[in-house]
Formats: sequence, C-alpha cells, structure tokens
Amino acid sequence: MNVEKEPMALVAKIIWQVEMRMQDPLSLDALADLCAVSPYHMARVFRAATGLGPMSYLRARRLSCAAAVLAQGDADILQIALDAQYGSHPAFTRAFVGYFGVSPSTIRTTRSTQSLTLMEPFKMDKEKLVDVAAPRIADHKAMRIVGVSAQCTFENNAAIPGLWQQFNAREDEVADAPGPAYGVCCDADEAGNFRYVAGMAADSSVSVPKGMDDVTIPAARYAIFTHEGHISDLPKTVYSIWNKALPDSGLTLRQAPDLERYDARFDPQTGRGLVEIWIPVS
Repeated sequence: MNVEKEPMALVAKIIWQVEMRMQDPLSLDALADLCAVSPYHMARVFRAATGLGPMSYLRARRLSCAAAVLAQGDADILQIALDAQYGSHPAFTRAFVGYFGVSPSTIRTTRSTQSLTLMEPFKMDKEKLVDVAAPRIADHKAMRIVGVSAQCTFENNAAIPGLWQQFNAREDEVADAPGPAYGVCCDADEAGNFRYVAGMAADSSVSVPKGMDDVTIPAARYAIFTHEGHISDLPKTVYSIWNKALPDSGLTLRQAPDLERYDARFDPQTGRGLVEIWIPVS
C-alpha cells in the first residue's frame, strides 16, 4: 500500500536544511534553492515563525554547536572555528564573544555551557496554522505602483504600518478616484534587506509626487489567497499559506515581487475586512 507523505512545511524544511548543512558553506540564496523558494519569501516566513532571519538562525545554531564541542575540552579551537564556517580563530572568537558575551577559551576551560543561552533547533508551531482557502489562479498584466516606500529587513519591518498611514493621507496625489491599494515587497537581497512600497496602480503618465517612490511589476501569474478579519492576524494567514496551503497546492513559485491587495472590502480605519495575498507562480 502506498502512503502519501504530507508535504514538509517551509519552516520545517528550512530548519532541516540548516541542521543537515551546519558545517557546509551556505548562503541565503543557496538555502532558498534547497527549499525551492525565493530568498525573500523564505526569510519573510521564517522571520514570522521564529523572530529571526534564516542566516541569523544559522549563525546562532553554529555557535551553539561550537559551544557544546568546546565544553568537551578536547577539540582544537581553530578546527571548531573552521567547522562553524569561520575562516580564522580571531573571527570565530569575535563572533562567539559577540553572541554569548564570553570567550571560547572560557567555555573550554570551564567545560560547561550552563552560563550560555544556546540556540536549540526550532520546532514548527502548529498553533499558528489557521484554515486558508485554496487560492484562485489568475494572470495579471504588468503594473506600476506609485506610493511611499521604505527599506526594511526581514528581522525588522516595523516601518510598514507607518508607511500605510503616510500613503492613506496622500493617496489623492496618485489617483483621483479611490482604487485598490497594494503593498509590494521587492528588491530583496542576500543581506536580508527589501523594499516595501505602499501605493496604488498608476500609468506612466502619472509623475511620482515628491517624497514618493514607484515600482514596476512585470506581468505574472499569481496564486491569490485571501485573509478575512483584522489586519493584526495577517501574519498567521501568511504563515499558514507558506507552511501549509502552498506545499499542499503543489504550485511552483516564481521569483518576483509578492503583493498584498486592499480594495473596498477592507476598511483601513478599523483594520478589518478582506485582504488578498498574491504569490507569483509559474
């Protein structure tokens, strides 16, 4: 009898890959390739689940494993440094002191990690999973979004609510009539930075108002999910999309900006209503 295995959730897959490759060179792009997802999507979901970016988690796990080896008191510190992907004893020592506040030699001498807060492997929090309806698939033409933007990181995106407040006060500078608003996550890089644009669609004849920005989104096919309720619960929906709904769908992801779409069904004053989450797929 053939038993179909449940698809591995994205966060669990990231953790598995990190644990399997602790002593191997591993960049954000390489980790994303192993997980069959874009670096931005991977980092966004992992940050929502754990509070850390994937590479910060990897560094913390490497240093924690190194501390456990040091506490055994026998291994050479340089070899431990190399196994943890640090090129030299001094580089490893700086990172170790920066993370734990004590030197590697101290842990080796005391043969104890009791004074350290070690990073243990994360386990996926199934309590964060909520029911998400299957997406509809739609093709959309290229769009130009004009609005306000900010550089964010996967570990700190606190600027985003403020961007929406700014844009809501100035949206009439972009369009005469109310229309859907879009939150665009774009220009992600390996360092964990990305640009978030809160704005509205505008054609090429619309100039960018002072203090605003624009982004052009190519024509694409999207898996469109919906979130209904308060905006504060949106992270749970996003978490569930990436860790349950998308793996279950079997869709192939495409590396392109993903969008949040806010139309008349969402009330920005109360923060309640329906939000669409557009994930680019092939």
